Amino acid sequence: MTTTTPDPARTRNLILVTAGTIIVVATYLYLVLGQPAEVAESSTSRASLIAIAGYLIGAVLLAAGSIHRLPTTTIAMIPVAIALNIVVGQIVATLGLPVYLDSIGTVLVSALAGPAAGVVTGILTNVIWGLTLSPIALPYAVVQVAIGVLAGNAARLGMFRKVYLAPIAGAITGVVAAMISAPISAFIYGGATGGGTGAIVGAFQAMGQSLLAATTLQGLLSDPLDKLITFTVVALILTALPTRFLQRFPFVREHRVFSRKAAAPAETTTQA
Repeated sequence: MTTTTPDPARTRNLILVTAGTIIVVATYLYLVLGQPAEVAESSTSRASLIAIAGYLIGAVLLAAGSIHRLPTTTIAMIPVAIALNIVVGQIVATLGLPVYLDSIGTVLVSALAGPAAGVVTGILTNVIWGLTLSPIALPYAVVQVAIGVLAGNAARLGMFRKVYLAPIAGAITGVVAAMISAPISAFIYGGATGGGTGAIVGAFQAMGQSLLAATTLQGLLSDPLDKLITFTVVALILTALPTRFLQRFPFVREHRVFSRKAAAPAETTTQA
């Protein structure tokens, strides 16, 4: 009879990830239930600081619980992915398009390094974006969490093996993102979140829909299209990357993200 000794490190990491998840969810509930409109006015208001602290602490705990699984390549890629999210998202918002395209970096990191890395990338994107350029972005950090989780699990299921499978995963992710973001848009911002999406909300309200129904319907129009485009763009990027680079990521090798066949070990050493 053999007994299995619990791994203290694994238990600690699980506690950190669980605590981080609870804090992120609690922050989201605070924003939705408390409906602090001052978030849209300033990133230094009391509600904004609570949101920043909640999301940032949650991101740090999630990162601390998963950092042991992230190779140096992933850690170096996260700042680039954050910059990609913010730059593209800011350009799209300025142009007033009815999509967002602010999660390309999140999905890319999730596909290569797994859900935890994607979640950290997504949260930090919206915290940094909210502090620097657009306070409106801050409460939506929780949407990036959902995107990171769903994109990472889509990669596990092989949805990035073929370019035509990625849009399916993107559309499904978009539906989930719409349902999560609708209460934020309705209760915190009154449906006026800028860009081309505010006009869609106004059109639905003019048809007699309630504010929450209007933001939900707008999300169900914009988000699936947005994530379909995002996942497709990421799939095309991944297709263009060399196999040697892709196989540097343990998540890719472990879950055979881009091939049904087991990948060859990255390095083989022989000893006499």
